[in-house]
Amino acid sequence: MTRQVRDVMSRGTVAVEPMTSVARAARLMRDENVGDVLVTYDSDLFGVLTDRDIVVRMIAENGDPDTTTAGSVCSRPPVVTLAPDDTTDHAVALMRRHAVRRLPVVEKGGCPVGIVSLGDLAAAEDPRSALADVSTAPPNR
Repeated sequence: MTRQVRDVMSRGTVAVEPMTSVARAARLMRDENVGDVLVTYDSDLFGVLTDRDIVVRMIAENGDPDTTTAGSVCSRPPVVTLAPDDTTDHAVALMRRHAVRRLPVVEKGGCPVGIVSLGDLAAAEDPRSALADVSTAPPNR
């Protein structure tokens, strides 16, 4: 069943500025129990920093998390985004085409209002699937 992205997205995104250290962004991810933070500047989306970006683009390259900035490691523009009125089918198609697991949701003008993940879509479309179970389980700290 097709729904609008606004019905399945996670609201209240976690965001940092481009000059924020990767160490600080990682602690924020841990504290908020999320796998990504949006990198914004003056309320505009600059990029997306994921836990995988930190590992592959910073740690694997011997970067220093205290001096490396989120803006230098994040996935940068053009960032693939969705609008709240887009359909979940469109979200799935974009994820497939761009091989991403999360997409920022932005209103007109580029202001981020949420994020939709593969897990959000799985939980909405098939709440009994293994991916939905894993996505809705409490954190395993």
